[in-house]
Amino acid sequence: MGNLLTFSVNKPIPETSSRCLTECTTAAHNFEVIKYSLLERMGARKFVSSSTFRVSGYEWKISIYPDGIGEEDKAAYMSVFLCFCSGATMDVKVKFTLSLLEKDGKISNLNSKTTTAKFKPVVGDSWGWAKFIDKSKLKELLAHDCFTIRCVLTVIKDHHTEDVSTVLVPVPQSDLHAHFANMLKDGQGMDVTFSVGGQLFSAHRYVLAARSSVFKAELFGQMKETTMECIKIEDMEPATFEALLHFIYTDNLPSNCHVDQNVALQHLLVAADRYGLDRLNAICEEKLCQKIDVQTVATTLALAEQHHTVQLKNACLQYLSLQDVLQAVKKTDGFKHLTTSCPSIMMEILDKVAPSSDV
Repeated sequence: MGNLLTFSVNKPIPETSSRCLTECTTAAHNFEVIKYSLLERMGARKFVSSSTFRVSGYEWKISIYPDGIGEEDKAAYMSVFLCFCSGATMDVKVKFTLSLLEKDGKISNLNSKTTTAKFKPVVGDSWGWAKFIDKSKLKELLAHDCFTIRCVLTVIKDHHTEDVSTVLVPVPQSDLHAHFANMLKDGQGMDVTFSVGGQLFSAHRYVLAARSSVFKAELFGQMKETTMECIKIEDMEPATFEALLHFIYTDNLPSNCHVDQNVALQHLLVAADRYGLDRLNAICEEKLCQKIDVQTVATTLALAEQHHTVQLKNACLQYLSLQDVLQAVKKTDGFKHLTTSCPSIMMEILDKVAPSSDV
């Protein structure tokens, strides 16, 4: 009897598992406000809105009240709200963050607010903050009388429960890019050297050839320069080539901040186009579209025209069509360069802004 009891106590207990999964979709929208000073004193409960944007089948917009949503807030606060526009027959649960971007385009935790809310399926139903930011503080953060509100919106849908196998094998995330980054950093096995602006960079020719058809032709084709001890690259900054190498080995931009600046991105886009790196070209184009302002739009448009980046060109033309923007841009050195380097683009600018402006 004792042996039977011991056997029963030590026998493994059958186990099963299940888990609850919640379906959700996340997207972001940036709403840029130009000439903010012209919106002041428009009155409490008066607002300007972004274009509608779609997330998970629902349409939304951002509404900004420069003089607040209530009379008591008029002198002190700007109000910001997320508004439901269409696409629902029942309540929609969302989690959203509204952030005021700083002058460098980065999100500041001090100027971000997050909440979870249920929107009714009624056009105009809104949630947000009446006292989003003190107007005196906002003026300190303005860049050329402009600011951007970024909304990151997660639509939370149905949840369901499913059975889970008790034999779970954790699969690590891919770290292929990390191994290639170490190859570039460690320098082992490097067999080709480049001279860029007086600085030397070493690399693995097979990696370069695998990632770029231009490098493949230079290193292994009829253009190969294998007899040279060092390949000299003209018309490129060392920092740009360093960023180019980092992308070739990791498929990502380096983390150092200077690559995210407008001029550096322009140089990197040129390098990406030169070496046939389409993904890098698209990354630079997307980032430049988000960094257009009065001081940079002319040089960015010239770049877009010269390198046939259609989306970037359209974004520049759209920015120039905004009220009073062209008059300010015409005073910049970049506009003077644009008129001489890309004279044909002037007619497109005129078509975009006429008849409200005169080039």
